[in-house]
Amino acid sequence: MLSQEVINYIETLIPEREQEIKEIEDYAKEHAVPIMELVGIETMLQIVKLIQPAKILEIGTAIGYSAIRMAKALPNVKIVTIERDQERYEKALYYINKTNTAKQIEVLFGDALELYEQVAARGLFDVVFIDAAKGQYLRFFEMYEPLLSKRGIVITDNVLFKGLVAENQPIETKRIRNLVKKIREYNEWLMNHPDYETVILPIGDGIAISRKRGEQ
Repeated sequence: MLSQEVINYIETLIPEREQEIKEIEDYAKEHAVPIMELVGIETMLQIVKLIQPAKILEIGTAIGYSAIRMAKALPNVKIVTIERDQERYEKALYYINKTNTAKQIEVLFGDALELYEQVAARGLFDVVFIDAAKGQYLRFFEMYEPLLSKRGIVITDNVLFKGLVAENQPIETKRIRNLVKKIREYNEWLMNHPDYETVILPIGDGIAISRKRGEQ
């Protein structure tokens, strides 16, 4: 992963975000809401700009930060995003309305593992972005990759989990130890998937980009 010095340097080069975006970033920092790190979100925005998707599925809305950033970057995109936490769901709706992105973003409330039929009714997606419960990444991928369009891609955040997946030292906290184990298993499964080719970028908290083999 990038050193903190390099991250700090890159962040100084990133143009200031508009005030409404900064407000979301500040709220997330103050209330310990996990949103994508600045270098990570900027990287993902460049990726989706290159792809120019018509529809994006996001698993894990939190307070709407990444969905709003994608909507702002792609004025014609439609985003379906899923959040199971009531407070974060309501906060996401607040920020989506405040940033005038409600026409682009539809937020579904509930567990992504229980909403397949609702999501499927909304058609195929050019991007599936997984950024929810880390222990369920593999299940999210298997459930929703059938809804990818022919040249669609899956983007997974947090696959390096603060570098812990590469640590050889014992991890004291059982919960963190189990999460690291799950993410390692997911990464290995993903990199060896017979139908997808994947690259992991050591940016932000680690971003995996997967696309169907043979697609151009």
